[in-house]
Amino acid sequence: MEIGFSLGSNLYNRKRLLMQAKNLLLSAPRTNFVDQSPIYETTPVDVKPEYRDMAYLNSVVIVESELPLESWLSYIGKIEANLGRERTEDRNAPRPIDIDMIYANGQIVDSDGLEVPHPRWTERRFVVQPLSDVRPELILPEAHKPVSEILRSLPQADDMSVFDERW
Repeated sequence: MEIGFSLGSNLYNRKRLLMQAKNLLLSAPRTNFVDQSPIYETTPVDVKPEYRDMAYLNSVVIVESELPLESWLSYIGKIEANLGRERTEDRNAPRPIDIDMIYANGQIVDSDGLEVPHPRWTERRFVVQPLSDVRPELILPEAHKPVSEILRSLPQADDMSVFDERW
């Protein structure tokens, strides 16, 4: 099954952390690399004023995997913990790594902390832009239109730029 992950980092060596997260995702059993978007630098969304200048690096990585989706939830948590993420009450606090499962084929899942497709993916240009780079014609469940069309419907973002085309 094809799975799309959104990766983000706004602490420490952000690009290195994205690369480590990608490599750890690909080290999962029965999982193969399919594609990745460029890395974008973006302004944080919905953060406290003291975090507004802590730009994120964001990207999307696509894999093909035979692992059950429920296994991915704990695997992602382990990767984030390995790379130094500490969960706090502030959901939007700075973090060395954030990994979200955006989609898994055409599946809809809402159980035990796993929501697929990601519930807010269509509102976040930092997810939609990189996803459109690799899967512009993809139509996710309940979206009813291709990713490229969703991207065109979002407001322009002067605070988002390509950081690294090939990583």
